[in-house]
Amino acid sequence: MHAWLCDQPTGIDAVHWRELPTPEPGPGQVRVAIKAASLNFPDLLIVQGKYQIRPEPPFVPGSEFSGVIEALGPEVRGLRAGMRVLAIGSGGGFGTHAVVDAARVQPLPEAFPFEDGAAFAFTYGTSYHALIDRAALKAGETVFVLGAAGGVGSAALQIAKAAGARVVAGVSSQAKCELCLNLGADAVINYASENLREALKRHTGGNGPDVVYDPVGGDLAEPSLRSLAWRGRYLVVGFAQGSIPTLPLNLVLLKGSSLVGVFLGEFVRREPAAAAAQMQALAQWYAQGLVKPVIDQVLPMSKLHEAYARMASRRALGKIVLINS
Repeated sequence: MHAWLCDQPTGIDAVHWRELPTPEPGPGQVRVAIKAASLNFPDLLIVQGKYQIRPEPPFVPGSEFSGVIEALGPEVRGLRAGMRVLAIGSGGGFGTHAVVDAARVQPLPEAFPFEDGAAFAFTYGTSYHALIDRAALKAGETVFVLGAAGGVGSAALQIAKAAGARVVAGVSSQAKCELCLNLGADAVINYASENLREALKRHTGGNGPDVVYDPVGGDLAEPSLRSLAWRGRYLVVGFAQGSIPTLPLNLVLLKGSSLVGVFLGEFVRREPAAAAAQMQALAQWYAQGLVKPVIDQVLPMSKLHEAYARMASRRALGKIVLINS
């Protein structure tokens, strides 16, 4: 097999294409021949040594992929060789093959192209877990989605609309505003050129959003928290801006609001049955046309450095997918 190996987490230049021994699955594991893999922001952070999970080098990055099961280890039930699957792993996706725990693998319906399968589990799993499970989103509520043109943001926009909510999308360019309107956003805010708090007041009749979905962090966090409605829920999803915000907790007290952490990896590890049920619900929404991954580019696996650079530039609209021919 071949894979992109990170020798030291010092940046994307430390990731090199290498020939490696093809791994054999152990108990409870399967080996997947990877057809497509997608980039998520943690995949960039992890090769920079900035993610909360720091694997021992050398390691193969890539946490989300789709493909075909080639081999099964002992004690695997419900899966078979030749089955099309999607997977959320702890790594290994940027290569030709990967061994992954069977609990992290889901059958991929025939209606799913491999590219959509690779761009689905992490972003839609995160956003469904955040909005439906952690925030208990109700029809008629208003959701403010930060970074709404990115992978998890565009997924959150679609899921919130599918749940019957009103969506205000926050983005940083006019092109991203147009994408979000095309995805069904009820209103958009370009926070690169607008005052965020004033715009949120205008788009929510002065009440503020019931839920804030925040994968961005940084200096956008505090004005978003200040704008929450009474009993609002603030979903802490990630820190794509690069800095972890320090928030005045008196705001939570005054609004009777909740700060809610969202960490899909731990949810899948600790509650695999619940995670599998959520993926089944999302697969039904996909079949009904309610959700569909927004794919920015599809590149050959050999173009990983180019894909990383586009993600780091924040120019991507949706997900970047790498494919093995």
